Amino acid sequence: MAQNFRRYTLNGVGTGATSIAAADSYDTIIGIRLANTTANIILVDAYINDGSNDISLIVNAPIPAGSSLELIDGASKVILASGDQLFIKSDTASSLDVWVSAVDAIST
Repeated sequence: MAQNFRRYTLNGVGTGATSIAAADSYDTIIGIRLANTTANIILVDAYINDGSNDISLIVNAPIPAGSSLELIDGASKVILASGDQLFIKSDTASSLDVWVSAVDAIST
């Protein structure tokens, strides 16, 4: 069965939690890259909301100025059920660029 690869991007994420990906079936996140676009260290959070709960992937992760954090890499994967949403936020306004790689509609 062919898989549908997807990418989701955001520029200038700040202090408000921002949804970057919402599952409409069983989807798999295969990569999350978070890049600090400022001249100072920032702290970032990433979590999944399952419709009633926020489940943290990382909390207050420091990213030095001009650096990035590969949150999911290698053989790691995060499975999303229909309705789940991935949220990202920073402790600094307009400081974070986000790239998410995913596979849409995984067979169950």
